[in-house]
Amino acid sequence: MIKGVKICGISDLKTLNYISEHPYPPQFIGFITNYRKSKRYVEFEKLKKLINIDKKGINFVSVLVNPDDEILEKIKNLKFDYYQLYDVSPKTTKLIREKYKIKIISALTINNKDDVDQYKKYENISDIILFDGKGYEKSFGFDHKLLNNVSNSIKKMLAGNIQYNDGLEKFSEIADIIDISGSLETRGKKDISKINILLEKFSKIKNEN
Repeated sequence: MIKGVKICGISDLKTLNYISEHPYPPQFIGFITNYRKSKRYVEFEKLKKLINIDKKGINFVSVLVNPDDEILEKIKNLKFDYYQLYDVSPKTTKLIREKYKIKIISALTINNKDDVDQYKKYENISDIILFDGKGYEKSFGFDHKLLNNVSNSIKKMLAGNIQYNDGLEKFSEIADIIDISGSLETRGKKDISKINILLEKFSKIKNEN
């Protein structure tokens, strides 16, 4: 059953305020913290101001691609609830978790079953496993049947070319949380009308269950 939604790639205060004040807010909001190639990247001084708002119970997620010590030290006092880590080994993931006392989303980019099976290396050190399509800036979809045999003992997040107007129910057998970014945009910017459709849709699923 889908228990949560993450909206990723927020980079402006107007959109952030809209989401946080929505009657059906998401469980997670993601901020691109160190991947400068992304059009959704938020530079540090702006990031500090963005995440200083009243979170109203929403989990704020720092999205990090192979982060170095400099960026980890820089953001350690910001009000993040999770670090979402791409291209980070299990050993380093554990060190980051222990040093910064932070919850971890381990992000795996998926193309085949071998990619999926990597989750077994992270399941005991991560709070959530994200199964994402290949590509950081524009992730591509993958065959979701590859997740059929993933243990239900882990909390699973699903991303990769998911559309804001998809029937989210179809993901209920394979994921606990849906992670959406690109499909919520129009001409490269987050579109409040699309965000509203997504959150309204998710609220109906919750009420039906």
